[in-house]
Amino acid sequence: MRWSSLGGEGADDGPGALFGTDVVTRTLDTPEFRGVTFHEVRAKSIVNRVPGASRMPFEWTVNPYRGCTHACVYCFARKTHSYLDLDTGLGFDSQIVVKVNAPEALRRELAAPRWRGEHIAMGTNVDCYQRAEGRYRLMPGIITALRDRANPFSILTKGTLILRDLELLREAAAVTDVGVSVSVGFLDRELWHTVEPGTPSPGRRLDAVRTLTGHGIACGVLMAPVIPFLGDSPEQLRATVRAVAASGATSVTPLALHLRPGAREWFTAWLARHHPHLVRRYETMYAGGSYAPKWYQRRIIRQVHEYAAEFGIGPAGPGEHRRVSGTRGSEAPEAEAAPPQAPPQAPPQATQLTLL
Repeated sequence: MRWSSLGGEGADDGPGALFGTDVVTRTLDTPEFRGVTFHEVRAKSIVNRVPGASRMPFEWTVNPYRGCTHACVYCFARKTHSYLDLDTGLGFDSQIVVKVNAPEALRRELAAPRWRGEHIAMGTNVDCYQRAEGRYRLMPGIITALRDRANPFSILTKGTLILRDLELLREAAAVTDVGVSVSVGFLDRELWHTVEPGTPSPGRRLDAVRTLTGHGIACGVLMAPVIPFLGDSPEQLRATVRAVAASGATSVTPLALHLRPGAREWFTAWLARHHPHLVRRYETMYAGGSYAPKWYQRRIIRQVHEYAAEFGIGPAGPGEHRRVSGTRGSEAPEAEAAPPQAPPQAPPQATQLTLL
């Protein structure tokens, strides 16, 4: 393990320039995190307001991490790394900002007189149960703070590490509205290996759904992303919905791949390496913007709903839709990074940390 602090000559580059010179930076050489650099910061605030123009069905989010070792090539949140002067490609996968005081900051904000107990969504930007959570263990404190205030919340994840916090989720669900959703867009293992290389396999994620529902935690599946020409054949869609139904999921909600700036360039480079014959087709399909054409989205939704009816599982209901339908990366970037469309907020303050 190598230790360094972004002070002195290095303070003008990377997260140190945004968060201050007392950011603690660690590059780990352990097998699990080889080549991963953690920038540990103390956030001034942790509850972020979603911009009013957003299409998301929630208003408030908590994101304890920036960057994600899941390394999904299509992840919209890649763009947020550019606001830290970090690379949005490999840097997003290996330069992880950790808000080490997230549980304490959340507890403080939930207790503030101005807080009205609104629903808080988690995992909508980067995954709060990515591998780094196994090291930093921020989510138990976050869930505990929400439980103690009976504050409603939801979690969207591709991480099976959520099962570690099963008992805390049960305790929270006994006092407030808790929504859990797992993202599984397809079953194809070869596609999974290349497009979501840092995630648990789709089968393991569905096993997590089965465990959650078996312990009384209602869990939906966000079938996202449905990847055009690679994971969207009728046979693939039907097999995925059948597996979702078999897992005991309470609902299945499909979402076609969207490619916003930042993610679009990285995904296109991946596509050129692995499926060069599809590059022109993608350029045509996404010529109109970040989202697949409406005719395509309607086709996917119709097919998935037909298969869901066949296997006895429905789409998310109105209340559940609010909790589970926001895909990771579809949320607007966090305000702390000061992107153009986010409401202005002061950036988190970094203070000297005690090395763990």
